[in-house]
Amino acid sequence: MADDSDIDLDGSRALVTGGTSGIGLAMAGALARAGATVVLTSRSAERAAAAAARLPGALGVAANARDEVSVARAADQAWNRLGGIDLLVNNAGLGMRTVNPRFMVEPRGFWEVPPEGFRAVVDVNLTGYFLMARELTARMLEAGSGRIVNISMNHTTMNRRGFVPYGPSRAGAEALSRIMAADLADTRVRVNMLLPGGATETGMAPGARPAGLTLIDPAVMGPPIVWLASPQARDVHDERIVATDFGAWLERRA
Repeated sequence: MADDSDIDLDGSRALVTGGTSGIGLAMAGALARAGATVVLTSRSAERAAAAAARLPGALGVAANARDEVSVARAADQAWNRLGGIDLLVNNAGLGMRTVNPRFMVEPRGFWEVPPEGFRAVVDVNLTGYFLMARELTARMLEAGSGRIVNISMNHTTMNRRGFVPYGPSRAGAEALSRIMAADLADTRVRVNMLLPGGATETGMAPGARPAGLTLIDPAVMGPPIVWLASPQARDVHDERIVATDFGAWLERRA
């Protein structure tokens, strides 16, 4: 794995949505330890504050990814308190556990998914990305630069049996990211995707798991997100980076 210990992000300002646990907290922590000032969000203001208190110089802000008023308020608070945002990490999400707690061992057909569960997952995992990016992109354009990293998942997850609505929500977010990158290609706002590279030990992980399933440590997301926030990634745009392959990806790029 690539080492991010020599990257100094002092002066950089980052907003990580869904940053209180799992890969969100891992990324927020890596950014903060590298010197960035980090705002992390959660639906709960108390949970956001508690998670932020564990990181150097971090701030916690309440944001419900499904609600545009809440997202706009959080974007305002983050931008005003930090004097701008250099990096948006779109990470807030709901997993399959919200509609089927035993999804890994007892997959259900799409016709068995309750409509309200489908809407909730899509609203957070897809619409939530759009809402926060929409709020911050115009400000980044006016400021003259900015970076957006949309967290994605393996393509196999998007197409797996029993993975409605999670699979479609992540496939939609990936398409959104590609279009965002195309729309911003002629600007100084850069858009990229980052994914762990496999099932990860997070709050979304199933309680009931197949025998032999090995989960990835969320810390794998640290080095690539720090690098994407660094001057080295100034011109990186419309890339899909797999965290478990990050070191090899950097070598290929070089």
